[in-house]
Amino acid sequence: MLQRFRENRGLQGFLLILPTLIVMIALLVIPLIMTVITSFGQRNADGGVIYTFTLENYWRLAGFTPEGWDDLYLRILLRSLWLALQTTIIVILMAFPLAYFIARAPERRRNFYLFLVLIPLWTNFVIRIYAWVMILRGQGVLNSTLGMFAGMLNLPFQPFDFYPSQGAVLIGMVYEFLPFMILPIYTSLEKIEPNLYEAAADLYANPVRTFFRVTVPLSMPGVVAGTILTFVPVIGTFVVSDILGGRQVILVGNLVQNQFLSARNPPFGSAASILLLLLTLALTLYYTRRFGLGEEIAAG
Repeated sequence: MLQRFRENRGLQGFLLILPTLIVMIALLVIPLIMTVITSFGQRNADGGVIYTFTLENYWRLAGFTPEGWDDLYLRILLRSLWLALQTTIIVILMAFPLAYFIARAPERRRNFYLFLVLIPLWTNFVIRIYAWVMILRGQGVLNSTLGMFAGMLNLPFQPFDFYPSQGAVLIGMVYEFLPFMILPIYTSLEKIEPNLYEAAADLYANPVRTFFRVTVPLSMPGVVAGTILTFVPVIGTFVVSDILGGRQVILVGNLVQNQFLSARNPPFGSAASILLLLLTLALTLYYTRRFGLGEEIAAG
Protein backbone atom coordinates (compact mmCIF):
# COMPACT_ATOMS: atom_id res chain seq x y z
CA MET A 1 0.00 0.00 0.00
CA LEU A 2 2.85 2.34 0.87
CA GLN A 3 4.49 1.46 -2.44
CA ARG A 4 1.28 2.32 -4.32
CA PHE A 5 1.13 5.64 -2.51
CA ARG A 6 4.71 6.44 -3.52
CA GLU A 7 3.92 5.63 -7.15
CA ASN A 8 0.62 7.56 -7.22
CA ARG A 9 1.71 11.10 -8.11
CA GLY A 10 -1.88 12.31 -8.32
CA LEU A 11 -2.68 11.23 -4.77
CA GLN A 12 0.54 12.80 -3.47
CA GLY A 13 -0.31 16.07 -5.16
CA PHE A 14 -3.85 16.00 -3.77
CA LEU A 15 -2.64 15.40 -0.21
CA LEU A 16 -0.12 18.21 -0.67
CA ILE A 17 -2.80 20.77 -1.51
CA LEU A 18 -5.42 19.33 0.85
CA PRO A 19 -4.64 21.67 3.82
CA THR A 20 -4.83 24.72 1.56
CA LEU A 21 -8.02 23.39 0.00
CA ILE A 22 -9.63 22.95 3.42
CA VAL A 23 -8.68 26.48 4.47
CA MET A 24 -10.05 27.94 1.22
CA ILE A 25 -13.33 26.06 1.58
CA ALA A 26 -13.71 27.09 5.23
CA LEU A 27 -12.72 30.75 4.83
CA LEU A 28 -13.80 31.52 1.26
CA VAL A 29 -16.29 29.11 -0.28
CA ILE A 30 -18.60 28.57 2.71
CA PRO A 31 -18.81 32.29 3.65
CA LEU A 32 -19.50 33.14 0.00
CA ILE A 33 -22.31 30.58 -0.18
CA MET A 34 -23.79 31.94 3.06
CA THR A 35 -23.59 35.49 1.69
CA VAL A 36 -25.43 34.45 -1.48
CA ILE A 37 -28.14 32.68 0.54
CA THR A 38 -28.51 35.64 2.89
CA SER A 39 -28.82 38.08 -0.03
CA PHE A 40 -32.11 36.42 -1.01
CA GLY A 41 -33.47 36.63 2.54
CA GLN A 42 -35.37 39.29 4.45
CA ARG A 43 -34.62 41.30 7.56
CA ASN A 44 -36.73 40.61 10.61
CA ALA A 45 -37.71 43.10 13.30
CA ASP A 46 -34.69 42.25 15.46
CA GLY A 47 -32.13 42.80 12.70
CA GLY A 48 -31.77 39.10 11.99
CA VAL A 49 -32.34 37.15 8.79
CA ILE A 50 -35.44 35.39 7.57
CA TYR A 51 -34.15 32.80 5.12
CA THR A 52 -36.54 32.85 2.19
CA PHE A 53 -36.22 33.58 -1.52
CA THR A 54 -36.89 37.10 -2.70
CA LEU A 55 -35.28 39.46 -5.19
CA GLU A 56 -36.39 42.49 -3.21
CA ASN A 57 -32.85 43.40 -2.15
CA TYR A 58 -31.54 43.32 -5.71
CA TRP A 59 -34.52 45.30 -7.04
CA ARG A 60 -33.87 47.86 -4.34
CA LEU A 61 -30.24 48.17 -5.40
CA ALA A 62 -31.43 48.71 -8.98
CA GLY A 63 -33.67 51.58 -7.82
CA PHE A 64 -37.03 49.82 -7.67
CA THR A 65 -38.52 50.17 -4.18
CA PRO A 66 -42.06 49.69 -2.84
CA GLU A 67 -42.24 53.48 -2.46
CA GLY A 68 -41.26 54.08 -6.11
CA TRP A 69 -38.10 54.89 -8.04
CA ASP A 70 -35.04 55.73 -5.94
CA ASP A 71 -31.64 55.94 -7.61
CA LEU A 72 -29.68 56.43 -4.36
CA TYR A 73 -27.82 53.12 -4.57
CA LEU A 74 -27.19 53.45 -8.29
CA ARG A 75 -25.56 56.83 -7.63
CA ILE A 76 -23.40 55.25 -4.93
CA LEU A 77 -22.35 52.52 -7.38
CA LEU A 78 -21.57 55.02 -10.15
CA ARG A 79 -19.63 57.20 -7.70
CA SER A 80 -17.55 54.18 -6.69
CA LEU A 81 -16.85 53.26 -10.32
CA TRP A 82 -15.96 56.84 -11.24
CA LEU A 83 -13.62 57.24 -8.27
CA ALA A 84 -11.96 53.89 -9.02
CA LEU A 85 -11.49 54.90 -12.66
CA GLN A 86 -10.02 58.29 -11.70
CA THR A 87 -7.67 56.68 -9.20
CA THR A 88 -6.49 54.06 -11.68
CA ILE A 89 -5.79 56.57 -14.46
CA ILE A 90 -3.89 58.95 -12.16
CA VAL A 91 -1.90 56.10 -10.65
CA ILE A 92 -0.90 54.83 -14.11
CA LEU A 93 0.21 58.31 -15.19
CA MET A 94 2.30 58.69 -12.03
CA ALA A 95 3.62 55.13 -11.78
CA PHE A 96 4.81 54.63 -15.34
CA PRO A 97 7.49 57.38 -15.31
CA LEU A 98 8.68 56.27 -11.88
CA ALA A 99 8.85 52.60 -12.90
CA TYR A 100 10.61 53.56 -16.14
CA PHE A 101 13.15 55.62 -14.21
CA ILE A 102 13.85 52.73 -11.82
CA ALA A 103 14.12 50.18 -14.66
CA ARG A 104 16.59 52.35 -16.58
CA ALA A 105 18.65 53.26 -13.51
CA PRO A 106 22.03 51.58 -12.89
CA GLU A 107 21.51 48.12 -11.45
CA ARG A 108 23.24 48.94 -8.17
CA ARG A 109 20.69 51.68 -7.46
CA ARG A 110 17.49 49.85 -8.40
CA ASN A 111 17.10 48.06 -5.08
CA PHE A 112 17.45 51.36 -3.24
CA TYR A 113 14.74 52.98 -5.36
CA LEU A 114 12.44 49.99 -4.85
CA PHE A 115 13.15 50.22 -1.14
CA LEU A 116 11.92 53.83 -1.20
CA VAL A 117 8.74 52.73 -3.00
CA LEU A 118 8.04 50.07 -0.37
CA ILE A 119 8.78 52.18 2.73
CA PRO A 120 5.20 53.57 3.06
CA LEU A 121 3.84 50.02 3.14
CA TRP A 122 5.74 49.40 6.38
CA THR A 123 3.42 51.79 8.20
CA ASN A 124 -0.10 50.84 9.24
CA PHE A 125 -2.67 51.62 6.55
CA VAL A 126 -4.99 53.59 8.85
CA ILE A 127 -2.11 55.67 10.25
CA ARG A 128 -1.07 56.66 6.72
CA ILE A 129 -4.61 57.79 5.91
CA TYR A 130 -4.90 59.80 9.13
CA ALA A 131 -1.65 61.52 8.17
CA TRP A 132 -3.49 62.94 5.16
CA VAL A 133 -6.13 64.31 7.51
CA MET A 134 -3.40 66.34 9.21
CA ILE A 135 -2.19 67.56 5.82
CA LEU A 136 -5.51 68.43 4.16
CA ARG A 137 -7.65 69.83 6.96
CA GLY A 138 -8.32 73.56 7.31
CA GLN A 139 -5.42 74.26 9.70
CA GLY A 140 -3.25 71.49 8.32
CA VAL A 141 0.18 71.33 6.77
CA LEU A 142 -0.99 72.20 3.25
CA ASN A 143 -2.72 75.45 4.22
CA SER A 144 0.12 76.42 6.55
CA THR A 145 2.71 75.93 3.81
CA LEU A 146 0.70 77.78 1.17
CA GLY A 147 0.00 80.59 3.62
CA MET A 148 3.70 80.90 4.41
CA PHE A 149 4.66 81.20 0.73
CA ALA A 150 1.80 83.63 0.09
CA GLY A 151 3.08 85.80 2.94
CA MET A 152 6.62 85.73 1.57
CA LEU A 153 5.33 86.92 -1.82
CA ASN A 154 2.88 89.43 -0.31
CA LEU A 155 -0.05 87.64 -1.93
CA PRO A 156 -3.54 87.28 -0.43
CA PHE A 157 -4.34 83.78 0.77
CA GLN A 158 -7.62 82.33 1.96
CA PRO A 159 -7.24 78.94 3.69
CA PHE A 160 -9.42 76.24 2.22
CA ASP A 161 -10.73 73.11 3.88
CA PHE A 162 -10.03 70.22 1.55
CA TYR A 163 -11.10 67.72 4.18
CA PRO A 164 -13.54 66.00 4.15
CA SER A 165 -14.28 65.82 0.43
CA GLN A 166 -14.25 63.49 -2.55
CA GLY A 167 -11.00 65.12 -3.68
CA ALA A 168 -9.38 64.15 -0.39
CA VAL A 169 -10.58 60.58 -0.89
CA LEU A 170 -9.07 60.57 -4.38
CA ILE A 171 -5.72 61.79 -3.02
CA GLY A 172 -5.76 59.10 -0.34
CA MET A 173 -6.57 56.40 -2.89
CA VAL A 174 -3.78 57.47 -5.23
CA TYR A 175 -1.27 57.60 -2.39
CA GLU A 176 -2.30 54.21 -1.05
CA PHE A 177 -2.26 52.25 -4.32
CA LEU A 178 0.63 53.90 -6.17
CA PRO A 179 3.19 51.25 -5.08
CA PHE A 180 0.90 48.49 -6.36
CA MET A 181 1.10 50.01 -9.83
CA ILE A 182 4.81 50.83 -9.79
CA LEU A 183 5.99 47.30 -8.96
CA PRO A 184 4.27 45.31 -11.76
CA ILE A 185 5.10 47.97 -14.36
CA TYR A 186 8.73 47.94 -13.22
CA THR A 187 8.79 44.14 -13.50
CA SER A 188 7.58 44.30 -17.11
CA LEU A 189 9.99 47.09 -18.04
CA GLU A 190 12.93 45.34 -16.41
CA LYS A 191 12.32 42.23 -18.55
CA ILE A 192 12.61 44.11 -21.86
CA GLU A 193 15.76 42.99 -23.66
CA PRO A 194 18.21 45.86 -24.36
CA ASN A 195 18.84 44.53 -27.87
CA LEU A 196 15.27 45.50 -28.78
CA TYR A 197 16.19 49.14 -28.26
CA GLU A 198 19.33 48.62 -30.32
CA ALA A 199 17.27 47.05 -33.11
CA ALA A 200 14.88 50.00 -33.05
CA ALA A 201 17.80 52.40 -33.31
CA ASP A 202 19.22 50.41 -36.25
CA LEU A 203 15.85 50.90 -37.98
CA TYR A 204 16.21 54.67 -37.49
CA ALA A 205 13.50 54.93 -34.83
CA ASN A 206 13.94 57.99 -32.64
CA PRO A 207 13.63 57.66 -28.83
CA VAL A 208 10.00 58.83 -28.82
CA ARG A 209 8.96 56.32 -31.48
CA THR A 210 10.90 53.57 -29.70
CA PHE A 211 9.14 54.38 -26.46
CA PHE A 212 5.64 54.15 -27.94
CA ARG A 213 6.31 51.24 -30.32
CA VAL A 214 8.55 49.09 -28.11
CA THR A 215 8.48 50.11 -24.44
CA VAL A 216 4.77 50.78 -23.99
CA PRO A 217 3.46 47.61 -25.74
CA LEU A 218 5.91 45.35 -23.90
CA SER A 219 5.00 46.94 -20.56
CA MET A 220 1.25 46.36 -20.98
CA PRO A 221 1.17 43.13 -18.90
CA GLY A 222 2.49 45.15 -15.96
CA VAL A 223 0.00 47.95 -16.59
CA VAL A 224 -2.88 45.47 -16.74
CA ALA A 225 -1.75 43.69 -13.56
CA GLY A 226 -1.30 47.02 -11.77
CA THR A 227 -4.73 48.17 -12.95
CA ILE A 228 -6.36 45.09 -11.46
CA LEU A 229 -4.42 45.52 -8.21
CA THR A 230 -5.65 49.12 -8.06
CA PHE A 231 -9.14 49.23 -9.55
CA VAL A 232 -10.58 46.18 -7.78
CA PRO A 233 -9.57 47.19 -4.21
CA VAL A 234 -10.53 50.85 -4.77
CA ILE A 235 -14.05 50.04 -5.90
CA GLY A 236 -14.69 48.09 -2.70
CA THR A 237 -12.75 50.12 -0.16
CA PHE A 238 -14.46 51.87 2.73
CA VAL A 239 -11.69 52.92 5.14
CA VAL A 240 -10.24 55.72 2.99
CA SER A 241 -13.65 57.16 2.12
CA ASP A 242 -14.78 56.83 5.73
CA ILE A 243 -11.78 58.77 7.08
CA LEU A 244 -11.14 61.33 4.32
CA GLY A 245 -14.69 61.68 3.02
CA GLY A 246 -16.74 61.45 6.19
CA ARG A 247 -20.46 61.36 5.51
CA GLN A 248 -19.99 63.35 2.30
CA VAL A 249 -18.55 60.45 0.28
CA ILE A 250 -20.43 57.15 0.49
CA LEU A 251 -19.08 54.32 -1.65
CA VAL A 252 -20.27 50.75 -2.13
CA GLY A 253 -17.90 49.55 0.58
CA ASN A 254 -19.37 52.06 3.03
CA LEU A 255 -22.87 50.95 2.04
CA VAL A 256 -22.06 47.31 2.82
CA GLN A 257 -20.42 48.26 6.12
CA ASN A 258 -23.37 50.41 7.19
CA GLN A 259 -25.94 47.74 6.33
CA PHE A 260 -24.19 45.14 8.48
CA LEU A 261 -23.10 47.32 11.42
CA SER A 262 -25.51 50.27 11.62
CA ALA A 263 -28.73 49.47 9.76
CA ARG A 264 -28.57 45.83 10.86
CA ASN A 265 -29.85 44.65 7.51
CA PRO A 266 -27.65 41.65 6.57
CA PRO A 267 -29.75 40.59 3.55
CA PHE A 268 -29.41 43.96 1.84
CA GLY A 269 -25.73 44.20 2.79
CA SER A 270 -25.17 40.71 1.38
CA ALA A 271 -26.92 41.66 -1.86
CA ALA A 272 -24.70 44.74 -2.18
CA SER A 273 -21.64 42.54 -1.51
CA ILE A 274 -22.63 40.04 -4.20
CA LEU A 275 -23.31 42.86 -6.67
CA LEU A 276 -19.88 44.31 -5.94
CA LEU A 277 -18.25 40.89 -6.32
CA LEU A 278 -19.95 40.20 -9.66
CA LEU A 279 -19.13 43.66 -10.95
CA THR A 280 -15.42 43.46 -10.11
CA LEU A 281 -15.22 39.90 -11.45
CA ALA A 282 -16.84 40.91 -14.75
CA LEU A 283 -14.58 43.94 -15.15
CA THR A 284 -11.48 41.91 -14.30
CA LEU A 285 -12.33 39.15 -16.79
CA TYR A 286 -13.08 41.67 -19.52
CA TYR A 287 -9.89 43.61 -18.87
CA THR A 288 -7.63 40.56 -18.80
CA ARG A 289 -9.17 39.13 -22.00
CA ARG A 290 -9.15 42.49 -23.73
CA PHE A 291 -5.45 43.02 -23.13
CA GLY A 292 -4.38 39.37 -23.16
CA LEU A 293 -2.96 39.19 -19.63
CA GLY A 294 -3.92 35.52 -19.32
CA GLU A 295 -1.97 34.66 -22.46
CA GLU A 296 1.07 36.55 -21.17
CA ILE A 297 0.96 34.66 -17.88
CA ALA A 298 0.54 31.31 -19.63
CA ALA A 299 3.45 32.09 -21.90
CA GLY A 300 5.61 32.92 -18.88
